[in-house]
Amino acid sequence: MAAEKVLRVDPKDNVLVALTQLPAGEAITFDGEQYVPPSEIPAKQKFAMRDFAIGDEIIMYGGIVGLVRQPIPRGGLLSTRNVQHDASGFGPKTGNYVWHAPGISAWASRTFDGYHRADGQVGTRNYWLVIPLVFCENRNVEALRDAFEEELGYGRPKLYRRQVRQLIEQLHQGSKVAQQDDLAARQQERIFPHVDGVRFLVHEGGCGGTRQDSKALCGLLAGYIHHPNVAGATVLSLGCQNAQPAILMDALRERDPALRKPVFMFEQQKSGLESAMLSDAIRATFDGLIEANRLTRKPAPLSKLTIGLKCGGSDGFSGISANPAIGHVSDLVAALGGKSILSEFPELCGVEQSLINRCVDASQADRFIQLMRDYAARAKAVHSGFEMNPSPGNIKDGLITDAMKSAGAARKGGTSPVCAVLDYPEYDTTPGLALLCTPGNDVECVTAQVGAGANVVLFTTGLGTPTGNPITPVIKLSTNTSLAERMSDIIDIDTGAVIRGETTIEKVGESILESIIDVASGKVQTKAEQLNQNDFIPWKRGVSL
Repeated sequence: MAAEKVLRVDPKDNVLVALTQLPAGEAITFDGEQYVPPSEIPAKQKFAMRDFAIGDEIIMYGGIVGLVRQPIPRGGLLSTRNVQHDASGFGPKTGNYVWHAPGISAWASRTFDGYHRADGQVGTRNYWLVIPLVFCENRNVEALRDAFEEELGYGRPKLYRRQVRQLIEQLHQGSKVAQQDDLAARQQERIFPHVDGVRFLVHEGGCGGTRQDSKALCGLLAGYIHHPNVAGATVLSLGCQNAQPAILMDALRERDPALRKPVFMFEQQKSGLESAMLSDAIRATFDGLIEANRLTRKPAPLSKLTIGLKCGGSDGFSGISANPAIGHVSDLVAALGGKSILSEFPELCGVEQSLINRCVDASQADRFIQLMRDYAARAKAVHSGFEMNPSPGNIKDGLITDAMKSAGAARKGGTSPVCAVLDYPEYDTTPGLALLCTPGNDVECVTAQVGAGANVVLFTTGLGTPTGNPITPVIKLSTNTSLAERMSDIIDIDTGAVIRGETTIEKVGESILESIIDVASGKVQTKAEQLNQNDFIPWKRGVSL
């Protein structure tokens, strides 16, 4: 059976998506109607199902995604020249949402092998954290990294350093340079085999800025310490900064009143000599690693999963293949009693009402409305707006308005009820789907989702991005097979078969859940983990789209 060349995403849509390149002047038949593009339609782009006049609404995913600003003929290509951003408005919750949950009989008794924490959370990894409360301590955190990583067997292979050394030898001796594959340095045996690593999270915050910035940073760091993938933490403080140890500890008590994890605090202005502080920190951290290494993996139900749902480097296929596939995963996890987190509030523009109506009660709906309006107002205050969210890469590959991008991005959240609405940097404790206020920025968003408790992140991409996280495995899913083949070193799962019509969203979602179980159990390392892609950027609560 020949693959379809075009797709109508929703019966109410008045545009079609090109699934492959459509030549100019060549008739295309869809649903008994013929369309003759007057110009070439690249794959992923959209074209008109009828003649559009100035002021007409563009409907896609069943909602308004743009407004026509130049006439577009039937079969004509939509672009930023002839379409501008427009989106449906939103208001209070209406009606009672009824969810038809997917069948979960095949998953109900399934488990993953994880690290069981004293507070009932289950980790997919086991890390120790070393973090600064203020940027002044970044250099000392790096000194601890130098002290620990290689000695404990967590050092990064000096692949490119060795290549440069051999190039120097070639320069002096005329010898043949070894191929890159021959240069990989073998990682030494780990001293603590049940500890996946020590993670050193440097940042540029903690002082200056506003007191709210520092409080939010402490909340984020508390989320990382409280996270099920973390056994304990070593914290370095200068002493005089805004982000005080007491603020961090208060944020930790909000997440765990019993403070059941070891947190070793060292303050440089009290320690005197820097060398004395670092020596004490090394001893305490080493003792903490001995205790962390006593923990081993044990079976846990899938209800102990918290899945971050993220897209980045999106393209015109994101909302058709990978995003709805992980949306089905989100629905499966919700039906199993687990948690999932949908974020990127600038990329929910135009789909607010459907999410509002899915909220379990009016209080959650009202909170989402307020967070969205506050965020939009902050953007307008600096002469920006959600309509400026799509990147040049998004636009080039078919996402020409923010509402169009948002309509596809929201499909990551599946169809389950919205059980919680969280503001950054709150922690997710409610089973089901949560909305977490974050930017769309890849690393700021993933950093926040992990700070809210995500122990696995699903990250879809149509253009390719290496984004990872220091403590949580990030599974990268390509929206199209061309990307999966071209950037195979960063892509874990290819969903391109959906575009070719070879499989269904549901089948792909089920295969993704199987992969999650393997990753969560430590049987598989994600490509981001293999590349040591440990990205960490706290959101400074200004405007970031």
